[in-house]
Parts: sequence; structure tokens; C-alpha cells
Amino acid sequence: MTVTLITGANKGIGFETARQLIGLGHDVWIGARDVERGEKAAAELGARSVQLDVTDDDSVSHALATVEAAEGRLDVLVHNAGILADGAVDGPAALRAFDTNAVGIVRVTEAALPLLRRSSNPTVVTVSSSMGSFWAVTNPERPEYAMPLALYAASKAAATMLTVQYAKAHPGIKFNAVEPGTTATDMTAAFGIGRPVSESARTVVRLATLGPDGPTGTLQDDLGALNW
Repeated sequence: MTVTLITGANKGIGFETARQLIGLGHDVWIGARDVERGEKAAAELGARSVQLDVTDDDSVSHALATVEAAEGRLDVLVHNAGILADGAVDGPAALRAFDTNAVGIVRVTEAALPLLRRSSNPTVVTVSSSMGSFWAVTNPERPEYAMPLALYAASKAAATMLTVQYAKAHPGIKFNAVEPGTTATDMTAAFGIGRPVSESARTVVRLATLGPDGPTGTLQDDLGALNW
């Protein structure tokens, strides 16, 4: 059985990704900051939960140690935890955005690498965004062009770059980033936009279920690789 850990998976795209992967036979761990919410989500899905705050080194270390003790390895890691950072643009807000959306990826990946190396088909998927694509945000024909989310966009650019650099540093592990599409979650509620999470999660699931010869170091959406 494929062992999968998804960060920020008690709701939204992470929760639906967990649901779909469980349907494909994965043994899924729900990573959530709030223990109660994580346990509730896991019980609903038939998954397991672990307390995991991507901004806290001790929480990350403990979470991966818990998975290691129970499973001995990790086959799939999905970096889903993230924040929109759509408020004031200042130093503290920038630190929060990058700590969650980029530095959190480093914390969890570094803690997970020893477990991923024990897998026969290790795969890491980062839920990034085309808001972090220079190509998209400078293209007047793209919706990203008119969205003023400076900190979110910059931190997602960092998330995609981390994906590429990890892919180069660890050729035995597939690292890919995904643009899931504008999705109706609590992050987009204020905008009143987005498609169902079931549609967006399918792109994450596709990259989480790649075979050994699948691509690595890419940013992809529903249609394939994206310029960025």
C-alpha cells in the first residue's frame, strides 16, 4: 500500500486529494495544525491523522517521526498547506507568507527525505500556483495579470523554484509543482470564485500517482506543463 502524507489536509484541496487517493488504495496521513480538526477529517475519510504545523520545526519533526514509527517509509508527500496573505503588505505579513508557503516546504521535505529514500517510487507534489509564474502575471490575457496578491505570488514563485531545485538535487525522487486551478475554498470565499475542489484535486492526484518514469522538476496544471 502506498503511504502518503498531505499537509494542511483537514479541508479544501488537501482533504479532497486525500479522499481521492484513499479511493485509489493509498494509506493516507492527514497533516493538520489543529489536532481535533485533523482527527475529525481523518475519521470521515478513513485516514490517519498527525499534528503538523509547517511553520514549527518541532511539530514537523514529531510528525515525520510518527509516520516513520508506524510505516517505516513514505511514498508520497503532498505539500498542500498554504495561506493567501491577501492583507497588508508589510514585513510581518511577508514573513508569515514565506514561512508557510515556502519555508514550510523546506522543513517538511528535509524531515521527510530519509523516509522517501526508502520508497520504491518516491514522489513529492507541491500545491503551488501560476500566480508565482512570471509568464502568467505579465500576460494580459491571463487572469493572474489583474490579481494584486504580491506576497502570495512571490511565495508561490519560491515554492515552485524549491520544487525545481529539489528535483535537481535528488534525481531519485520525483518533485513536481501543481497549479490546481482557481478553486472554491475558504481561501477564495471573499472573491466568490472557483471550481469544485474535486476537479482541482484531480490534478494533484495525477502528479501524486506518477509511475517511476514520470516527469520531475515541472509546474503543471490540468493540461500539462506550464511556463513560469
